[in-house]
Amino acid sequence: MSDSGKRPKARWSRVLLKLSGEAFAGAGGYGIDGGVVAGIARQLVDVRRDLGVEVAIVVGGGNIWRGLSGAGAGMDRAQADYMGMLATVINALALQDTLEQLGQPTRVQSAIHMAQVAEPYIRRRAIRHLEKGRVVIFAGGTGNPFFTTDTTAALRAVEIEAGVLLKGTHSGTDGIYTDDPRTNPSATKLDEVTYLDVLNQGLRAMDSTAITLCMDNGLPIVMFDLMGEGNIRSILEGGRVGTLVH
Repeated sequence: MSDSGKRPKARWSRVLLKLSGEAFAGAGGYGIDGGVVAGIARQLVDVRRDLGVEVAIVVGGGNIWRGLSGAGAGMDRAQADYMGMLATVINALALQDTLEQLGQPTRVQSAIHMAQVAEPYIRRRAIRHLEKGRVVIFAGGTGNPFFTTDTTAALRAVEIEAGVLLKGTHSGTDGIYTDDPRTNPSATKLDEVTYLDVLNQGLRAMDSTAITLCMDNGLPIVMFDLMGEGNIRSILEGGRVGTLVH
C-alpha cells in the first residue's frame, strides 16, 4: 500500500493467468518443483493483497503428460487428452496448497467432475469466489479432448468477464518475437501486435483457436516472462512488460 494508505489502482480489476505445466517443472523439466510453484504463488498473493485484483488461473499439465505426445506414440488422441486433463488437476492442487500456505483462500474448479478434490466448474460460482477475494484455479481443460489449455484460458477468461488474459511463458522469452530468439539472434521483440498479425504471420503466442476467441470478444492478451520477478505486478500497474496482443 502507498504512504497515504490508499490501495494502488490496477490496470484491470479481474485477470486470468495462464500457466503452462512446464513452468511448474523448473529446470528439471518434469514433475513439480516446489520452489518454482512457491515463487509463482508469492507473486499472486502480492497482487491480490496490494492491488486487490481478482485472480483466476488456468493451469496446463505438460510437466506430467502431454496429450499430443501420447497421440504421436500411437495412443488414441482423445484418451491421451483426457490423461492430460487429469495432469492439470494435479498441478492445480499443488498450486492451491502453496497459495493457502501463504494465507490466500483458493478454490479449484474442474471441468472433469471429481468431487473429493475439486468443485465442478460452475461459472456463477467461480465469479462469486472471485468477488469474495478467493483465487480460482480452473483445472481439467475444457472437459473435452482436442482443445488446448490455451483455448481453455481464453474461454474461461471470456466467461468470467476478465479484463485481460495474461499468458506466462517459462522458456526465457519475454514476449512475442518475429522469430524464435533462441535460434535466430536477429529476431526482434514486438511490444504490441494485433490478433490478425499473430494469426497471419504464425507468430509464437497461443494456438489459433484461443487467439480467435480472444479477438471475437475483444479480450487483450499479454504474453510475458512468468519467471521474471515482479512481472505480474508490473503489468497490472501499467508497466510495459512482454507483448500486448489486441
